[in-house]
Amino acid sequence: MDSFKYNLKYWIVEYKAAIALVVLLIVVSSLNPYFFTWDNILVVLQQTSVNAIIAVGMTFVILTKGIDLSVGSVLALTGALCATMVSLHFPMVFVILFTLIAGAILGMVSGGIITKGYVQPFIATLITMTLYRGITMVFSDGFPISASSASFSFIGGGSFLGIPIPVYIMFVVYLLSYYVLKYMPFGRYVYATGGNEQAAKLAGINVNRIKLAVYGISGMLSALAAIIVTSRLASAQPNAGTGYELDAIAAVVLGGTSLFGGKGKIVGTLIGALIIGLLSNAFNLMNVSSYYQMIVKALVILLAVLLDFKVKK
Repeated sequence: MDSFKYNLKYWIVEYKAAIALVVLLIVVSSLNPYFFTWDNILVVLQQTSVNAIIAVGMTFVILTKGIDLSVGSVLALTGALCATMVSLHFPMVFVILFTLIAGAILGMVSGGIITKGYVQPFIATLITMTLYRGITMVFSDGFPISASSASFSFIGGGSFLGIPIPVYIMFVVYLLSYYVLKYMPFGRYVYATGGNEQAAKLAGINVNRIKLAVYGISGMLSALAAIIVTSRLASAQPNAGTGYELDAIAAVVLGGTSLFGGKGKIVGTLIGALIIGLLSNAFNLMNVSSYYQMIVKALVILLAVLLDFKVKK
């Protein structure tokens, strides 16, 4: 009997995100018959795609026992760069590659402050969050930057076989990230760095290089999200990405990745992002005020964090 209780408790803790997603689907579907339709599912997936992509980068960072508060500001700055190049009619391949590289560099700046300046991740990324937002405001003079182009608009607003392009991009990002974390040495080094940094150093892992890399990945994926957002809106907004870091952290924590580092799965992050997206969609269908949505989102994050602390203890 004790063994059964232990196994049941372990199963619930291990798959809590998936259980929460199923319960949420059942409850919301019973409250609103329109919710569980193919069209609305596609809407949820498209709306979730941006946060889900950013959350992948955040997962890499949190697995190393870090945090990245600058993702929203990186999105805004790289979005402004992207829109400027589109408006100047740069080749689309160059625009995309340059934007992704710029995002990776901005992320590695945060990683460099942490690894070379010995600054705590929270403080370091708080600094870069403010810095990048300020640079974006100066660069754009506080005004939106137009990015009108048929080929560029297809990235964020187009579809293939009835499924939005951002959804394809989201799943490709998750498949690649899953492969990297599960099967590549780099993935094992990420887990080792977050699980026990001193032991990782003794094992010959260059933990500073790993940290630099994960912040670069976070910045690059924020830039990818910026391309999607800028394409969808046909412009870059200087205040774009505000609050995105909280949604990304919420998705990661809800997905079961430990804030203590070294434990978590990329599939869990996808489930966490879907939970956030489904909650927002359900509240919108039920005409719940955005103010109440913020309160509920905060309570959900609090519950996930408390559960993480309890499991760790």
